[in-house]
Amino acid sequence: MERRLAAIVCADVAGYSRMMGADEAGTHATFKAHRSAIYPIILNHGGRLVKNTGDGFLLEFPSIVGAIEAAVAMQIVMAERNEHLPADRAMQFRMGIHMGDVMADEDEVFGDDVNIAVRLESVAAPGGVAVSGKACHEAGKRLSVTFVDAGPYRFKNIEEPIHVWTWQPGGAGSGPARKAASETSATNLPAQYRTAIVGVLPFANLSESADEYFSDGLTEDLIHALSLQSFYRVLSRNSTFSFKGKNVSTRLIAREIDATYLIQGSVRRAVNKIRVTAELIAPETGEQLWTGRFDRDMGDLFAMQDELTTSLSAAIAAEIYRAEASAPPRSSSNDITAWDRFLKGLSHYYLQTKTDFEIAIGLFKEAIALDPTLSIARAYLATIQTQAIHFGWIKGTREVWDTAMSLAESSVRLDPRSSFAFQILAYLHALEGHYEAAMDAAKRAVGLNPYDMGARGVLGACHLYNGEHRAAVELFTMAAQRGNSDPRYQFAAFNAFSHYLLGQYDASLSWAREALYANPNHLQALAVRPAALAQLGRTAEAANATEVLLGNYPTLTVERFLRNFNWKVPADIAHFRDGLLKAGIPFSKLTLVDSSPRLAADS
Repeated sequence: MERRLAAIVCADVAGYSRMMGADEAGTHATFKAHRSAIYPIILNHGGRLVKNTGDGFLLEFPSIVGAIEAAVAMQIVMAERNEHLPADRAMQFRMGIHMGDVMADEDEVFGDDVNIAVRLESVAAPGGVAVSGKACHEAGKRLSVTFVDAGPYRFKNIEEPIHVWTWQPGGAGSGPARKAASETSATNLPAQYRTAIVGVLPFANLSESADEYFSDGLTEDLIHALSLQSFYRVLSRNSTFSFKGKNVSTRLIAREIDATYLIQGSVRRAVNKIRVTAELIAPETGEQLWTGRFDRDMGDLFAMQDELTTSLSAAIAAEIYRAEASAPPRSSSNDITAWDRFLKGLSHYYLQTKTDFEIAIGLFKEAIALDPTLSIARAYLATIQTQAIHFGWIKGTREVWDTAMSLAESSVRLDPRSSFAFQILAYLHALEGHYEAAMDAAKRAVGLNPYDMGARGVLGACHLYNGEHRAAVELFTMAAQRGNSDPRYQFAAFNAFSHYLLGQYDASLSWAREALYANPNHLQALAVRPAALAQLGRTAEAANATEVLLGNYPTLTVERFLRNFNWKVPADIAHFRDGLLKAGIPFSKLTLVDSSPRLAADS
């Protein structure tokens, strides 16, 4: 049992039981979506999730200023999200904050100061924050918002009265503007390799008013957004709109238009609110692979339609990738094809283990040998080799890096309209210190598919390498808030570095922890952790983190490690070197084994 000083944030949803009684499944899904959207804010302020509490959560922060600013930022985001929801579906958190000594046992925290945070949450207004006088006084003038004195309160099982200060959002500004989808052609990937065929059925208009223009427009935009992916074929509007208004089973529709997957949905409007529901189905089996519901305020109609299209396409595209990776071969012949090998490799890639990575690398190589023009196999092979180095699963020799760059360059040549191909090319250019080439390729990736949050994250990586860390954090956070669970995009380690280089060491530790949840061997996450702890003066913890790092990578030295960090700004290298040396990582050794590590976050 350990005692430590901490700031505690307790949150719950006002009226959660009523909402669950009215719509259990919908309320739970909405709560999870909100929680995913605000989770990056917690990490950006150095916090950690102690536990979920059904209708809320308990958080621990090392800094009271970080705790209060995180709570305020979360409530501002929630206010923005609630603007798009019908009144009966608006979900408002109440948050209580206190600081003091807590007892920590493994991942749990206990004590009177935790209980006070829980009690404070009960007096916070829906959408607001209640902070103890002790915590508010400690934060002082370092806060960016003003709290109102609410006077003393007496709480059950708390002996002394607690002075309370409160805050509520006045008016939240709108989030970053989204770029409209650019008009661009589909990928060059040959049709015979995109064996999955996706049909988007006209979304049904369930409104009493004649809103056919909106439901039809949303359907057309979704067809366009999905067609920007290189992995499957998307049927044109003419193929699916002929079924509009007809009562025909999805299985018969799929057979008539030869679709592997169908997307169907509905639009319902009430006053100035819109609700869109959608589902992805495998029509032959009737299996529902994914379902989603999106509630929005009408506001700027075109901006709202673009935002809905982005959310729908991001969710659906990732699910089609997963479904295809686990699908049985569809080839009618007994001959092994390049596409069979690629899909088999993809199924192992999604399992994200060292053994499966090794198998996937071999299968991607076989696919390329069977068809050297298969661009997507080259892009994936470059990606998986790069990730395997970051995870410490293969040695990052000069030969391996050169091979990855060659694969990325040839992938772009073979398919110059693939956003994914440009993403891995941009990332590898950034690793090599080719800053202009990296930024150009990343911008091409975003331009080719503005709906792809992975492309935005890679652009953030380029900003990191250029020393533009605030821009990088903004892009990484945007990608994380989209809930992109595709393993090609693992930006937690990047976020850890950006926060470290901004001097935000607690946030760096939170993001490093997040990266290590996914992969405990992640070299860069293991390295930034002791550096951040050392900069915070947490010497004993830094020493323990260094021991873990060197236990996993016994030949690592600061000199050899930083030799391959091609950051543009020398001060960034010096800043990281300072943290590593303070943490006790040896500067050099007489005998070294080549490992050539590179900075991570895995494009």
